Amino acid sequence: MGKGKRTAMPSAEALLSPNLHMFTNLEALGNGCFFAKGPVVPTEENTSLCFGVVYYHSISHQTMSWDTGQTDFLEFWHTVPAVWWKTAQGKDQIWYEDALASSFPIILYLHGNAGTRGGDHRVELYKVLSSLGYHVVTFDYRGWGDSVGTPSEQGMTYDALHVFDWIKARSGDNPVYIWGHSLGTGVATNLVRRLCERETPPDALILESPFTNIREEAKSHPFSVIYRYFPGFDWFFLDPITSSGIKFANDENMKHISCSLLILHAEDDPVVPFQLGRKLYSIAAPSRSFQDFKVQFIPFHSDLGYRHKYIYKSPELPRILREFLGKSEPEQQH
Repeated sequence: MGKGKRTAMPSAEALLSPNLHMFTNLEALGNGCFFAKGPVVPTEENTSLCFGVVYYHSISHQTMSWDTGQTDFLEFWHTVPAVWWKTAQGKDQIWYEDALASSFPIILYLHGNAGTRGGDHRVELYKVLSSLGYHVVTFDYRGWGDSVGTPSEQGMTYDALHVFDWIKARSGDNPVYIWGHSLGTGVATNLVRRLCERETPPDALILESPFTNIREEAKSHPFSVIYRYFPGFDWFFLDPITSSGIKFANDENMKHISCSLLILHAEDDPVVPFQLGRKLYSIAAPSRSFQDFKVQFIPFHSDLGYRHKYIYKSPELPRILREFLGKSEPEQQH
């Protein structure tokens, strides 16, 4: 393919647009779980946090909005540990904020590209983590779900930083872990790199189905399989991604992260190839930045059928997290 006039390629915003567009109603998501119904919008009386109508069933959580300071609002959920599900029903913002300072650890979950924080497999993971004694805080990046704004790598990282700081301001001495999945691993390593650079690292980083960088992931993604051997593939498909400012350089970020790292990857992952997760581990393990921290890679055999988003089904996951993060001791009331 000659280097003549290049066909117009999507902008960075278009490349990052999620598969599901803005929604204003969240109905039942299956498995008996109900979340906020009706749009959550800022009020004149409260420019930082506000609430929607919340239905509690099986999982107790709160839906809140975060003012990013750029007239954008992020919508996020806080799911409490399972032992508090009954107690949490009907509680208000103050109760949920106070709950973060309890003796339970907290996981900030950063989801992948497709859909929203309410995706079925994500909800199932929240339930698993909640049953193990973790608070789970998760949100939709700007332009995803019901969060306002335009997606960009810088903006998504900025959003995650704001939510992390919001958690830390309320969590006392409790551990705060960051869990990224798929594209969310790129947001996670961007975030943790910045936290380490300002000397406020999280207590651990968990990467589920990670890639090395967005260029290598795009080259390995199923959508490119019939094109990747064509002459000019890099120039036509990959260069525009890089020139649009989208990098999600997990591999480069590994050199600047200093906290415990756990990587989970299924061998039969059809979206982010297993070898990219293994390669990322091979970059992180010998890095000087990790020399005082645990770095662990957990593969899941292809016979298990966990593919790209079903690792939450593993009966071994509770043990893996307990051994890596330590046991979360349950309390009965708050």
